[in-house]
Amino acid sequence: MQAIIPRYEFRAFAQNFGLAEEKMRRLSKLDKFRESSEIYILSKGNNENNVKIRYDTLDIKVFVKEEKGLQQWKPRMREEFPMKMEVLRDDVFPALGAAVPEFNRSEYTLEQFLEDIMIPNPELALARLFKRRFGYTINGCISEIAELLINGAAIKTMALESADIETVLKVKQKLGLHEYENVNYLLAIKRILGMEPPGD
Repeated sequence: MQAIIPRYEFRAFAQNFGLAEEKMRRLSKLDKFRESSEIYILSKGNNENNVKIRYDTLDIKVFVKEEKGLQQWKPRMREEFPMKMEVLRDDVFPALGAAVPEFNRSEYTLEQFLEDIMIPNPELALARLFKRRFGYTINGCISEIAELLINGAAIKTMALESADIETVLKVKQKLGLHEYENVNYLLAIKRILGMEPPGD
């Protein structure tokens, strides 16, 4: 099995990125176009584990460290529904930083997990995202512009990713993104839902 190398990430959110978006589209041809509907699971007790569901699969990415204004994240878990109760109890809820609920089934479909466990839990919030993602590669750096709907609220995000920190920093400077705050999905969604104070 191939070792997973954590990547350094820069991500910003705005209604319009103007020149930075134009530059990204000019510097690279479109590599990938993807649309997806995703559910992010949020809790007040967690700011370090990104827990989301896409296509009946639950993903957990864990924050590793911050360096030179970039964040490094590493995949921790990818598990499909139906999911064993033990996985929810031992892996998912500890990642959410939430109290483990009482489970009435040995296995949960996605619908059962959301309706029986997530929605009734006052410690947790669900954010439904629709993403329209445009992927580019600039000087070896994975680059993206995405149009988002977060519980119906429209916003854009631009992101840069690479295992090499200097690659990200150079492309960030080239695109003129140095004035934007680096904000991960978890924090951005919490701000939009009023779970965290807005940024500067």
